[in-house]
Amino acid sequence: MHADEWFKIWFSSPYYDILYKKRDKEEAERLIDALVNYLEIPQHSFILDAACGKGRHSVAFAAKGFDVTGIDICVAAITEAKKYESENLHFYLHDMRLPFYINYFNYAFNFFTSFGYFRTMREHNDAMRTIAQSLRPNGVFTIDYLNVDYTEKNLSPSDTIEADDVLFEIERWFDDAYFYKRINVTDKQKNIHESFTERVEKFTLKDFTNMLSLQGLQIENVFGDYDLHQYDEKESARMIIVAGKAH
Repeated sequence: MHADEWFKIWFSSPYYDILYKKRDKEEAERLIDALVNYLEIPQHSFILDAACGKGRHSVAFAAKGFDVTGIDICVAAITEAKKYESENLHFYLHDMRLPFYINYFNYAFNFFTSFGYFRTMREHNDAMRTIAQSLRPNGVFTIDYLNVDYTEKNLSPSDTIEADDVLFEIERWFDDAYFYKRINVTDKQKNIHESFTERVEKFTLKDFTNMLSLQGLQIENVFGDYDLHQYDEKESARMIIVAGKAH
C-alpha cells in the first residue's frame, strides 16, 4: 500500500467509527429528501453511491424504492454495509479509480467530501471517469464537497473529543494545495496511542468544472448547504454540484 493512501488505513480503523459516530441517519435522510425532490428522481431509477462508506446514504435511497449500488475501497465499511443488502440495495468492494458498471445508472452521488484523497490529478480524473462512464446518457451526477474559501476562513485549528473512553486530539491546517487533519488517538482502556492524518485536495468550483467537462459532464446547478440553498463562494459551508451527462 502506498504511504499516501491514508484513507485505506484510517477509514478501516475502529477509531474512525468512534470519532464520527454522531453522523446520524437524519442528516443523510434530510439531504436525500431534498435531492430526490429537486432532481425529481423517478421510481425504480438505478443509483450509484460512490465511496459509500457504511452505506447510510445508500440505505436512505433504497428505502425510497430506488435500485441502489454502493461502492467503497474500505473492506471494513463494505462488510458493515452488506448487512443492509436487500433486493434493491447492493454493495461492492471497489476502487473508484477503476472502471465499474458502464452506462448503467441514471444517477450517481458522491457524498461528504469523499473525493480529493488521491495523490495525483490523473487518479482524480480516473475516479471522475469511472463515475461518468457508469451513467446512462442524460444521467446526473451530484458531488458534495467542502467549499475551499469557507473552510479556510472557518477552520478550527484544534479541538479535543472524548468518546467511548477514547481521547481524540485533533489538529487542522492547510497549505496551497491541501487541507489536513491530524487525529491523535489515545485509547485509555487498551493503552493504545495512534495517529492518523487526513488530506483532502483544495478543489474549487473551477477545478470541478474542468474535471467534469473532461468526462462529458456539464454543471447544471450548485448548492451551498444540505437544505439546497444556492452556493455562495464566500459564505457557503458546502459545494454541492449537480452535473448532467450529454446524450
